[in-house]
Order: sequence, then C-alpha cells, then structure tokens
Amino acid sequence: MESRFIRYLAPVLISILVSASSLGAAPKVKVGLEVLRDIDFAPLKGKRVGLVTNPSGVDHNLKSTIEILFEAPEVNLVALYGPEHGVRGDVYAGGHVADYVDPVTGLTVHSLYGPTRKPTAKMLEGIDVMVYDIQDVGCRSFTYISTLGKLMEACAENDKELVVLDRPNPLGGEKMEGNVVEEGYFSFVSQFAVPYVYGLTPGELARLLNARSEQPCRLTVIPMEGWNRKMTWEETGLEWVVASPHVPQGKTARFYPVTGIFGMTLAGIVIKDAAERI
Repeated sequence: MESRFIRYLAPVLISILVSASSLGAAPKVKVGLEVLRDIDFAPLKGKRVGLVTNPSGVDHNLKSTIEILFEAPEVNLVALYGPEHGVRGDVYAGGHVADYVDPVTGLTVHSLYGPTRKPTAKMLEGIDVMVYDIQDVGCRSFTYISTLGKLMEACAENDKELVVLDRPNPLGGEKMEGNVVEEGYFSFVSQFAVPYVYGLTPGELARLLNARSEQPCRLTVIPMEGWNRKMTWEETGLEWVVASPHVPQGKTARFYPVTGIFGMTLAGIVIKDAAERI
C-alpha cells in the first residue's frame, strides 16, 4: 500500500517542483515591448503616442503594453485603438467594436473593427507616432495583420511614424504553406498577397508590406532578442495570452490554419474542441 502511494505521489511532487522552479524565470525570448523598455522608449520620447493593442500585448510578467506605456514617464500615451475583440479582449468574434473611454487609463479608445477599419485623419489628430503590439498566429485570415496593414496605409497617408513591437510567430519562421490570394478575392481575412501560412513575424510582415507599397510609411520595427526561426511557441518560454476565443492556447495556433479558412463559426468549434482534447 505504501509503495503504491509513493509511486502515485512521486510524479505529482516532481511536477510541483518543476513548476515552482520555473516561476519568475526569464523566457528565452525577449519581445519587442521589453526591448523598447530596455532602450528607455527612445523612439517615443517627446512624441504623442497612439497604441494599437489587445490583451496579447504583454511583457513576460504579463503586464500589458497599455499599462507599461501609460506609466512610463518618458512616454506620452494619448489614445488607444481597438482591433477585433477590442483593446481589452471583451468583444465577441466578429462583433463591432465601438469608440469609448478606457476606464483604467481614461484614454479614448478608437474602434478599428466596425464601420471604420482604417484610422481616419481625425482619429490620428494630435498623434506623432503610432505603436502596434499584438501577438499574431502566422495565418493570413487572422484579422490583426489586416489591421496592421490598414494602420500602415493610414500612417503613410497622414505622415505619421509607426513603431511595430515584434513578437514570435507561434508556427515558427520556416513554415510557408497554402495559396496566395488572387486578384479580385482580397478581403479583411485575405488582405495581402502572401501564402495562407506565411512564416513571418509581425515586424517582418510589416517590412515586407512597406517594401511593396507605392506609398510606404515611416516604419520602425523593434526586434525581439533570442528568437530564431526554428522555435516553436513552447520553446520561447513565453506565456500565451488569449486574444481571440479561436486560439485559447499557444498550441492551438497549429490547428487554426486547418480550419480558420472555413469561417469563424466552424473554426471556433473545431479549434477549441481540438485544443481542449490535447
């Protein structure tokens, strides 16, 4: 009886010890947000800042980009901009995001997912530099990269700087699969002529789009430290923060390309079910 109890208890104790030893441990990858902080927010100093983000914009201690920029004495954060699901992640998939005042910071939140998907000149009044910090999934139909593309267009048209804080591609940087969008079939879930699985980080995609554009914006990408193209999400050491109900865990990103193309309803059912069964 005692022997069986020890055999049962040993794996539990080992798991507890391993978990405890990892608490507070720095991840292998330092995201662009943390690199920006390390350089004392130099690209933002003396400028009025607008921020496009959602709950996935965090450092390795899960402190949000909103709070980090809002609290930094070097940064004058003056407005927030909400993609699909909103800056706080509290809007259902496909639901329009309305303008409102953020109760935590008191800043105006402009909607970029509703009747307006590209920042207007009025939305950008009083802004010197826009910052984009959202975790992507490496799949073309995920709408956050479409928001990034529209933001780049608006910054170019209104002569605003854009700073993209880079984050890992959870599928790695070597996997490129699927068709490229054909002329006449572009939409907000197929905004760019890239493969369905495109193998780039948000910063790399921004550079590609800027190089292709006839009217490029003034783009600065704050790179990560420690990331390489062969890394899986688990190897980054970063925590996954749910920014979309379709991708509740980091490993779920591997399923999204299989089903996301069929639409949000089917994707939500199949991906969530698959992730919970692992």
